[in-house]
Amino acid sequence: MARQILLLQVLVVLVVVVVAVGFATYDARHTTRVHARNQAVAVAESVADSPGVRAAFRSSEPCSLLQPYAEGVRKDTQVDFVVVMQLDRTRCTHPNPKQIGKHFVGDLGDAPGGRVFTQEYTGTLGPSERAVVPVRASDTDHTVVGMVSVGIKLDRIDNQLWRNLVGVGLAGLAVLGVGVGGAWLISRRLRRQTHGMGELEITRMYEYYRAVLHAVREGLLLLDSEDRVQLVNDEARRLLALPDDVVGRAITDLGLPPGLVAAATGDTAEADDIYVAGEHVLVVSSAPASWNGREVGAVVTLRDRTELVDVTGELDVVRGLSESLRSQNHESANRLHTVVSLIEMGRTDEAVSFATDELQVAQRLTDHVVGSVEDPVLAALLLGKTAQASERGIDLTVDGDLGGTGPGEPRDLVTVVGNLVDNAMDAVAGQEVRRVAVHLEGDDRVVTVVVGDSGPGVPEEDVDRVLERGWSTKATGSGIGLALVGQVARRTGGSVRIGRSSLGGAEFAVRLGRS
Repeated sequence: MARQILLLQVLVVLVVVVVAVGFATYDARHTTRVHARNQAVAVAESVADSPGVRAAFRSSEPCSLLQPYAEGVRKDTQVDFVVVMQLDRTRCTHPNPKQIGKHFVGDLGDAPGGRVFTQEYTGTLGPSERAVVPVRASDTDHTVVGMVSVGIKLDRIDNQLWRNLVGVGLAGLAVLGVGVGGAWLISRRLRRQTHGMGELEITRMYEYYRAVLHAVREGLLLLDSEDRVQLVNDEARRLLALPDDVVGRAITDLGLPPGLVAAATGDTAEADDIYVAGEHVLVVSSAPASWNGREVGAVVTLRDRTELVDVTGELDVVRGLSESLRSQNHESANRLHTVVSLIEMGRTDEAVSFATDELQVAQRLTDHVVGSVEDPVLAALLLGKTAQASERGIDLTVDGDLGGTGPGEPRDLVTVVGNLVDNAMDAVAGQEVRRVAVHLEGDDRVVTVVVGDSGPGVPEEDVDRVLERGWSTKATGSGIGLALVGQVARRTGGSVRIGRSSLGGAEFAVRLGRS
């Protein structure tokens, strides 16, 4: 490709130089002819206005007096002939004395009438640029008494032209050399930039690139050094809800999560960071792109992990339930050993009373939770969270009347309740008073979940950023929990309200669905 461009540029420069030299030659030829014609006119007028010439025409033998003078003028002015003639065209002077007395060869034009006449004509000396001017009797008497013809041969004019064209040719060669050198430098730079590839290779690579860009299941963003989007594939448009005119716009103007923007525009590579954008949980990797040691932009890849995060959350719930069952199994074993020991000691009444009391406590808790929540999965989650809270010394209470799971899927409610309860228990872990209250109410259209705690609460200046923090920062443990809560609320058409709980800490009220 660089070689072809070099040849094209050299051809263009050559054509331009040839055309320019042609125009310069034509101009030089025209200028030389005009200069010769003007010189002939000037010499002829000088001779015609000479007092000696006028005096000679007043004498009886004008021709005998004019020949020496005409030859002197011819030599001094370096013209080829100075012919002084009478009105009947008889030559009085001529460079060749044999031509004196003969008739002048050529046109006289309006010279006999008192005007200057010029022409290119082939006379006895060959082709020449000539001028014919009238000789007047005196300055006051304008009667034409004779004529003067001065000429310069064309071969002399052409010799002068070729001498002038030497400079034009040298200038043309210099321009041609500069043009070829510049074209070579441009082709050399182009060869470096295209890595020596031809147009077919570049076209094929571009088509392959486009096919790969749109075929991959990962989202792909290519940014330039000024953080403007240069390329984006269909998956990235879907995941980030990008507009059609995204190409050429700065990534900071697209309304993306600040953490994601920081990762994309950072100077260091980021690998597999999790961000929440809209309804999607994304795994983002970014790497700066450089060429010849100079940074030219960044490459950002996006993978949709929404379903994986949901399944992971459910797995965490199951794991929590499993740990709760394990701890309850350990506690039940201790109580069973106590009952057996009391029977072995012969205190059967005390053994029956102890076992009955424990069963009533467990049954009351189960009946209370199941009575408040009809969904068995959510009820199991709350029973497990109650067991976890009991192990951590937290008083967890559940109340309300939940007759459905709202407009979303059942696991949406599990995600909301599980994350809010986990955050509440983490908030009260270091407090003297450890209380968490869960209030549930709603049906299959609208569900309201209110979780309050006795922790330190959310600072007033951070209320508007709580969900954004999880939405824009890296997921470490439960760091993405509140972002998932906000995502579920938005997806079902609900809302999240953050305030102060009656227990003294934070209160999160989540509405799923529109009432």
